[in-house]
Amino acid sequence: MDDIAIAPPRAEDYANWRRLYEGYAAFYKSPMDDAIAGRVWGWLLDPQHPLEALVARTAAGRVVGLAHFRAMPRPLSGSMAGFLDDLFVDPDWRGRRVADRLIAAVAVLGRKRQWTRLRWITADDNYRGRAVYDRVAKRTMWITYEMDLATP
Repeated sequence: MDDIAIAPPRAEDYANWRRLYEGYAAFYKSPMDDAIAGRVWGWLLDPQHPLEALVARTAAGRVVGLAHFRAMPRPLSGSMAGFLDDLFVDPDWRGRRVADRLIAAVAVLGRKRQWTRLRWITADDNYRGRAVYDRVAKRTMWITYEMDLATP
């Protein structure tokens, strides 16, 4: 996979990143529009914002994978961890270990930052993604809950 480089996104990556982010949103049946995408892109390019990204870029400059992540405190251990919010690979590039390389690159950054863990969640029916995750990490016993704060 020498033809893929993992690096932070550049301003000129927006169109390719947006194409992937649209695919990610569609997979999770989550609405996506210019306002949401623009806000997230702005966060990713803002060094003061906690959300960061790495992208997988071909030698020709095409972005074929994305990983969005951030630091998070672990109060019970008094340490910091990383949280992988979003991971998506262009369907044409799946099966080439692009996801593995993105996760590994986030892990390298996390080790440099002294994170003690890298965590993420996925949908129960994300079978292809879970096959990758089962290969590179350990499934935990935790169950995720969510409370909608937009409605009383």
